[in-house]
Amino acid sequence: MKKSLAYTKTGDKGTTSLVGGTRVSKTHVRLDAYGTIDELNSFVGFLICAITDKNELEVLRFIQHKLFTVGSYLATETETMSAKAASIISDQNIEYIEKHMDEIDSKLPAIRQFVLPGGSESASRAHICRSVCRRAERCMYRVKADYPVEDNILKFVNRLSDYFFLLARKECNLNGEEIFWKQD
Repeated sequence: MKKSLAYTKTGDKGTTSLVGGTRVSKTHVRLDAYGTIDELNSFVGFLICAITDKNELEVLRFIQHKLFTVGSYLATETETMSAKAASIISDQNIEYIEKHMDEIDSKLPAIRQFVLPGGSESASRAHICRSVCRRAERCMYRVKADYPVEDNILKFVNRLSDYFFLLARKECNLNGEEIFWKQD
């Protein structure tokens, strides 16, 4: 089998193809959304480098795979074609994250103040993932304003930002100290 080239030259004039074949500007709202999901996935990889808990690593790898699913969905012309099975987020995917979030939260102390990003390196990386995830969600709602977006795609990304917040808290409690906002 011949090795594929890393470059195609098809985007040299500022356009790219969606799944379905339509060429759109590289400034298209869909590209912003799935590009932000890709950025999040890269930061999740960076976060993984600082996590030692094997169970948490398994969850984070699951998330990375599902972020590819989300990106694939966002790159699909949902207004003219159905998403492929590989581009679907299921109720079970959302429940998996929710269950894991409940496990983390059950072991954390209650808080009554806002938490500042930081406290440990792993927590800081989780906070970066949380904030990029929130931006991705905003981008996805801009897509939804003009194109069909499945509810589970939106729910999954919304849950992820909460997951990253809980993971940051967990990491602070294990490897550092939570820093609370002083309102004085």
